[in-house]
Amino acid sequence: MWRLRMQGKVLVTGGAGYVGSHCCRAFAEAGWEVTVFDNFATGWRDLVRWGGMIEGDLNEPADIEAAFQKVKPDAVAHFAGSTLVGESVHEPEKYYRNNTVTTLNLLEVMRRHDVRNIIFSSTCAIFGRAQTKYLAEDHPLNPINPYGMSKLMVEHMLADSDRAHGIRSACLRYFNAAGADRDALTGERHVPETHLIPLALKGAYDPDYAFSIFGDDFDTPDGTAIRDYIHVEDLAEAHLLALNALRAGAPSNVFNLGTGRGTSVAEVVAAVEKATGQTLPRKIGPRRAGDPPRLVAAPDRAAETLGWKARRSDIDSIIQSALAWHQKDWARKRTDAG
Repeated sequence: MWRLRMQGKVLVTGGAGYVGSHCCRAFAEAGWEVTVFDNFATGWRDLVRWGGMIEGDLNEPADIEAAFQKVKPDAVAHFAGSTLVGESVHEPEKYYRNNTVTTLNLLEVMRRHDVRNIIFSSTCAIFGRAQTKYLAEDHPLNPINPYGMSKLMVEHMLADSDRAHGIRSACLRYFNAAGADRDALTGERHVPETHLIPLALKGAYDPDYAFSIFGDDFDTPDGTAIRDYIHVEDLAEAHLLALNALRAGAPSNVFNLGTGRGTSVAEVVAAVEKATGQTLPRKIGPRRAGDPPRLVAAPDRAAETLGWKARRSDIDSIIQSALAWHQKDWARKRTDAG
């Protein structure tokens, strides 16, 4: 097990985004010198709070080269990319360019600068339809959309880069990242917003917004889809442990990051009503194409290898932290609107 608390320089691509910004805080608080590399296509400047910032684009190799010359990183944490499943079906080329080609550009610069450690933000979308109740790392990899396929291609590229050039990687496959940091300094802010918990919180307070549940006829106890919701601060801790492990000489590995517990959409709605004291009006829509009834992680490898366990990820804690962040962010938007 590699649990050394080590210091060094880490370049964080996409560090102005949701998960990336939380990881920047975890890295900085553990003693890493953090520099964010972001083109701000979907990231936010005000979420860069825990280190330096370089504006650049992974589609431009010269931008990456300049960043490496300036920072001289010991490791890379790679969060940058496009993440909307539905959009990937209609614009697949965008996802292969922004997720796969950009990573190739990054790996080529890493090789030139002899940077041998990379943390990669992967996804449970690489599995496709679940064939088992709990998804372990060796579950068949059959993505059903270009987003998942583009991430799987990167995992293959990283494995090949290790074999050919000794670039070691940790691929962290998220299930459903949720919540916000304990001080409401950073949180979920997507345009457009597609994630369940922010939309449910909006539905509890905005009478003009119609919150929808997509399918209530799944083969689950209450008929709504079941997912594994993991607090974003738990995710950040896993990234820190993986980063320290690579720095200490651990081999490349892949990890499924979840709680091992499933929560249904109806249970999330009940938790939102409990946290807000509001009744959440809802409408029932049809299932979305390709939406599986259940996706829940088997997180044993991360526990055994990294000593990691989700500690903040009960659904009530997730909702409370998300609510605190969104209330603050809503107030900011009202102030900005004048």
